[in-house]
Amino acid sequence: MSVARSFSAGLRLAVVLTAVAAPSFAFAEETDEEGRKVTYKQKTEIDFEGIDVSGELQKPAGSLVLDRKKASFNPLIKLRTEFNAEMRASVDEVK
Repeated sequence: MSVARSFSAGLRLAVVLTAVAAPSFAFAEETDEEGRKVTYKQKTEIDFEGIDVSGELQKPAGSLVLDRKKASFNPLIKLRTEFNAEMRASVDEVK
């Protein structure tokens, strides 16, 4: 039980430290040449709605083969087509 308790206590400590430290990682901080703190957002969104992009669609030079042959394997089990002898024996057993 002491191992489980120490694991549980360690897990609680990790959760608390994560909860306390997580907000401090939200922004990246640097200092510029004059010693001032520069703060950047973690996520930057750029809107490309007003920009026209022109270009050509390039396709690969190869071709796609759609007709594939099914793989054929040697059967490992021989399928029986006649069960007449067993059927006659089972009728004799029932009588």
